[in-house]
Amino acid sequence: MLETLGINLAILALAVFLGFEIISKVPPTLHTPLMSGANAISGITIVGAILIACGANGAISYTFGFLAVVFATINVVGGFLVTDRMLSKFKQR
Repeated sequence: MLETLGINLAILALAVFLGFEIISKVPPTLHTPLMSGANAISGITIVGAILIACGANGAISYTFGFLAVVFATINVVGGFLVTDRMLSKFKQR
């Protein structure tokens, strides 16, 4: 169990680092148009988090899997809201 927790924490740390590096390299002018692609990636993250939560062997792994599902869902919903708001600025009045 401890070995699995260590692997999951290593994956989490790498995902946080990679996500930060990718997002910090995107210029602000390109951030909103890239939200649809980011939402697709977050959708894949949700599927992976569900798989981790379903295959959890203990309470800690289940908790991390559940939190991953929650945070990825918040990311997808927020991305769609930002994209919708951006697109509404271009609509004819």
